[in-house]
Amino acid sequence: MTVDEFLAWDAEDLTGQCWQLVDGEPVSMAPAAEVHGAIQIELGSLLRNHLLATGRPCRVIGAPGIVPRIRANENFRIPDLGVTCSPPSGGVMLPEPVLLIEILSPGNEAATWSNIWTYTTMPSVQEILAVRSSRMEVELFRRDAEGNWPDSPVIIRPPDPLELTSIGFVTPLTDLYRTAGLSR
Repeated sequence: MTVDEFLAWDAEDLTGQCWQLVDGEPVSMAPAAEVHGAIQIELGSLLRNHLLATGRPCRVIGAPGIVPRIRANENFRIPDLGVTCSPPSGGVMLPEPVLLIEILSPGNEAATWSNIWTYTTMPSVQEILAVRSSRMEVELFRRDAEGNWPDSPVIIRPPDPLELTSIGFVTPLTDLYRTAGLSR
């Protein structure tokens, strides 16, 4: 299936389940567990509040549609959060994301890492954040000055802060997990 076919496709799924297109195949996405949803909303709120407070022309979007540069006709991925500094497009795809965020749940980690690697093909993406839902830990990929991705992510755990240079954001890592029910 192509992206255009996928976007026109009717899954006849009345449960409201979300789908993404992975290498030409529609793949259903499981509903988020409570801890996953709590992290997603906390982080999205922190980012939104930061963008408002700093007056940046950027916006945070929940579950945005992403089409990678490589195999673009066969992939429509959906990260947990995305940030773009482009004006609203009115479409289903997030224009020129600078930051993409995935929350890693134990049951879908392999599929989520598959999404993360596709995001590295997008020229506008400066940072990719993988947030663990089973412990307070994130993995941050950031392009270097030449635009290259690192071989390994930066691992961040409390008490270290999370810093996202793409949008000038810094917060204690524990703030992401405020309502998730995880302890240090």
